[in-house]
Amino acid sequence: MGDAGHEEVTPEGPALVISRLACSLVGRTEQVAIAPGTRAHAVYGKEQSTEHFRCSYGLNPAYRAQVMGAGLAVSGVDRDGEVRIVELPDRRFYVATLFLPQLGSSPGQPHPLIVAYVRAALAFQALRRDAGL
Repeated sequence: MGDAGHEEVTPEGPALVISRLACSLVGRTEQVAIAPGTRAHAVYGKEQSTEHFRCSYGLNPAYRAQVMGAGLAVSGVDRDGEVRIVELPDRRFYVATLFLPQLGSSPGQPHPLIVAYVRAALAFQALRRDAGL
């Protein structure tokens, strides 16, 4: 989708794949259901998580099937089935959320997605080092 747009950046864009949510999630805390068999599920080790949101934009439902058909997988949804976590399963680590994992972290207890991201980055660094790059 070469003409994919984000409504906040290009409100008049031709294909607003990311659009304003009907109800802003700024300052909200909600349950997210995590799909079994996904990277997100492997990271969390459970099927539900409470997450903290600060967003007003999300995946436009009109483009959901097209985006999923291009390889993006929905790995987390809210109680209404709205997308909250997506991932590209064929990548080393590509997970995107509508919530802010850092808001679920505390000293000595980082959010599981942050830990997984750091581990993936360190593993990639080791691969590059071993390859002489």
